[in-house]
Amino acid sequence: MKLYIANKTCSEAVQIIANELGLNLELIHYDVAGKTTSNNDDFLTVNPLGYVPVLVLDDGKHEPLTETIVLASYLADQHPEAGLLPARGTLDRVRHEQLLVFIATEIAQKHIPLMRKLMTEEGIAWARSKIVTAYKVFDDRLADGRPFLEGDRLTVADAYLWGTFWHERSGARIDHLNHVMAWKARMDALPSVQKAVRDEAEIVARHTAQISRQAA
Repeated sequence: MKLYIANKTCSEAVQIIANELGLNLELIHYDVAGKTTSNNDDFLTVNPLGYVPVLVLDDGKHEPLTETIVLASYLADQHPEAGLLPARGTLDRVRHEQLLVFIATEIAQKHIPLMRKLMTEEGIAWARSKIVTAYKVFDDRLADGRPFLEGDRLTVADAYLWGTFWHERSGARIDHLNHVMAWKARMDALPSVQKAVRDEAEIVARHTAQISRQAA
């Protein structure tokens, strides 16, 4: 399978889940600014909406899959023995999906206009306040000593929250949320997370060098 990613985006969440499952995805980097890919694909033919992540299945019979939650959940559901998601049709699964949507709407999407500097001062203050409030929900959740959001095991929600941990780039101050910051440190130490960071850095560097050679 091919996974189209961009540097320091929520595509990292899909990489983490793939690494937890021992999957060897072919990573393809999309340079958002230059609109080029590391394998010279025309990215808009892969996803006309122009954003990552995108997962291309090996069978060649289906359209590429998009949306971080969908991709990470699809991979996890193919390997239920890994325990990265509750079983479909259960209340636990519904509550987990509730967490994923909350991260998407109250954290990921609130960061983006701040990072792109698209807001008024009043809007900036409002959005940052909403983000801090959302992270506080997770800080309270982690206050009982659980290592991960759902308890003792990493789940898709952990990968997604880590992949959207953009508070420094958006200017939302959450350093005082000690339980969340300790969770982040635990996530940083996981082999699956470290591999995601390393693999992404390597392909970004190769693509950057490729762009430089083509421009010379």
